[in-house]
Amino acid sequence: MQLWTYEWRLLLRARAAVAGLILLATLSSAGVLSGLHFISAQRANIAQVPALQEEDMAAVRDYVLRSEDAGTAAYYSFHPTWDPPTPLAFAAIGMRDVSPYILRVRALGLEAQIHDSDTYNPELALAGRFDYSFVLVFLAPLFVIALLYDLRSGEREAGRARMLAALPAPGQGVYRRRVTVRALALSLCLVLPFLAGAAASGVSVATLLAVVAVSLGYLVFWIVLAVVIGRLAWRPAAHATALAACWVVLALVAPTLAHVAINAAVPVEQGAEIAREQREAVNHAWDIPREDTMRRFYAANPAWADSAPLGTAFHYKWYFAFHENGDQAVAGKVQAYRQGLLRREQLARRAAWLLPPAAVQVAMTSLARTDLHAQLAYQDRVRGYHAQLRQFYYRYLFGERRFQRADFERAPRYSPAEPAAPPPA
Repeated sequence: MQLWTYEWRLLLRARAAVAGLILLATLSSAGVLSGLHFISAQRANIAQVPALQEEDMAAVRDYVLRSEDAGTAAYYSFHPTWDPPTPLAFAAIGMRDVSPYILRVRALGLEAQIHDSDTYNPELALAGRFDYSFVLVFLAPLFVIALLYDLRSGEREAGRARMLAALPAPGQGVYRRRVTVRALALSLCLVLPFLAGAAASGVSVATLLAVVAVSLGYLVFWIVLAVVIGRLAWRPAAHATALAACWVVLALVAPTLAHVAINAAVPVEQGAEIAREQREAVNHAWDIPREDTMRRFYAANPAWADSAPLGTAFHYKWYFAFHENGDQAVAGKVQAYRQGLLRREQLARRAAWLLPPAAVQVAMTSLARTDLHAQLAYQDRVRGYHAQLRQFYYRYLFGERRFQRADFERAPRYSPAEPAAPPPA
């Protein structure tokens, strides 16, 4: 026990080591606070949605009730959807930094509305926003290197290595205690700020333990690497250079090369192109016979095929029909786009088996549900809700029904809990 106490005292007397530990704790705390602030701002924006929606709908109601036209109501009514962050999202912000988490949709063509804000392939190899995950993946290894690179070579340089080996207790015990003490100090400085943030955010115990296990496992990887390289009969500067080179390759160069290779191997059309093609299909409908538009629409929606025929005047049911036809026109591209993104993500996960930094990023965003799968699940919920909106307004449009004040309250409301399924016509 006295030997362990001595090792702790020895560590605390090393000013450079203490300064490094304080800096790591500060950076870890800053990453946690930055993530909490970012996610708190998103939650605040989501909380404002109902009040802003009511204000917007009040103006729409006043305008629509002048004519009681269902098409006018469907055209001018925006309906909010949102993707609430999980309690752990503060630790690994992931795609929430680049993808929309609030989307106001109309009963018009949906794909252009979704893909106006493009969905990016998760940048598993790139840094991303400054949060706990960033500190863990990119900065913590540097502190491991700083505290462990010269454990053996430093003793050799100081001329104490042979003396330690000649002690009654095996000399290896000194190094094991020293590594263990430094590993514990690094773990505390890194994990304690996360535990405080997790408690403030309401993270479940199981998720908290999973993140701690990932964090400690990643630290162990770098500690083992530092110990293995430190056993080589090199000078301290050579050990530091070798470990820094490992960090550059594993955390920066190799993931970036893998990212470029994956993107080249799996080309994916940009979401903005899908939005453009959907709009072109919609605009083209103005130049073709209305009968062609309605024939195609009724083939996909036979429940409304007995609706009264169109006259010569403009009618919103024709307008909404060719918007739905526009979505159908790009359905194949949307599916290919999603499959391409998922294929890229699958290959990135496979590459992560060889790249611990990328593997930790994958694990963190998966636990926090801020990865590509979470974003696509949100899009699926939006699509299900949009299908409900269409069917709701179609009852009025194709049934030639007036849209009155009480009908605004009957419109479907979005729920972020489960994907919405379209109701029966």
